[in-house]
Amino acid sequence: MIYRENGQFKTSYRADQQILPIRQDRWTMGLLLVVAFIAVPLLADEYLLRAVLIPFLILALAALGLNILVGYCGQISLGTGAFMAVGAYAAYNLQVRIEGMPLLVALLGGGLCATVVGVLFGIPSLRIKGLYLAVATLAAQFFVDWAALRLKWVTNDSTSGSVSVAALDVFGLAIETPAQKYLFCLAFVAIFALLAKNLVRGHIGREWMAIRDMDVAAAVIGIRPVYAKLTAFAVSSFIVGVAGALWAFVYLGSWEPAAFNIDRSFQLLFMVIIGGLGSIMGSFFGAAFIVLLPIVLDQLLPAIGNLVGLQFDTALVSHVVFMIFGALIVFFLIVEPHGIARLWSTAKEKLRLWPFPH
Repeated sequence: MIYRENGQFKTSYRADQQILPIRQDRWTMGLLLVVAFIAVPLLADEYLLRAVLIPFLILALAALGLNILVGYCGQISLGTGAFMAVGAYAAYNLQVRIEGMPLLVALLGGGLCATVVGVLFGIPSLRIKGLYLAVATLAAQFFVDWAALRLKWVTNDSTSGSVSVAALDVFGLAIETPAQKYLFCLAFVAIFALLAKNLVRGHIGREWMAIRDMDVAAAVIGIRPVYAKLTAFAVSSFIVGVAGALWAFVYLGSWEPAAFNIDRSFQLLFMVIIGGLGSIMGSFFGAAFIVLLPIVLDQLLPAIGNLVGLQFDTALVSHVVFMIFGALIVFFLIVEPHGIARLWSTAKEKLRLWPFPH
């Protein structure tokens, strides 16, 4: 009864093709944005902003970029952590070596540098696919790790390999408090999510999905695989590079190459798979699952132990969290291989038809 589109007539193609054609979806999205931009900064405490929401937003942005490559174009990649590192170190060098470099330009410049590296490592996708392509992109991870550790120019001649950034400001406005950093990241995520949604709905997105579904048939109907695959690598690497720069500048402040190791690549790949391949919303669901669930379990298990009269030490809680986390990943992959986004779509469809049988 609540989720009905009865009586919502479309009188133009523009209205029919808008991102959210159903009025209830537009209201929900508007309310969500109001809560995210206004209510959360006012009500959330420093721990929630710094330790939960900021990493969630940045990792959701990185998962969004990876989803364009893996979910929409079907090109598997295990080098996402490397592209994040390229974005972080490139933005750092731009700000350190160019006097008066604005923060926004440095962050976007880091994304552009990650785009170049992503396209270079995406060239093998023109000839190979599947696990072979995964191994080829994995080479980017090892190469970037080596460059960050061995090439002193990358870290501005830092002997330890660790670098740090100064105070952040945008057009003279300092970004110091957790609420300001949260809003800064949220603005990036909202803009890039809107751009990505429009891209995948346009002709380039249809080309990506055609390559994903059957590249031979796509080439037969006139789609250029070279153009489609390399643009997917370029767009994906740009978004991931910006996310890496945000992760380094806003969340960490100071970092070393280990912050972008291969574990980060697998973490982002799990986000995309669990959230839903080929879904913008799935990137956020996957990030929420990966980031929020371990925090909830860390708080919940000791509380349950106190209720039953048992004391769990920190090491045991950590191991149990990993076990439950892994079991839930396997459960979701078995019950719904298409991810949490498909469960969300199914729930909306059932709500639309309720109380009639589906």
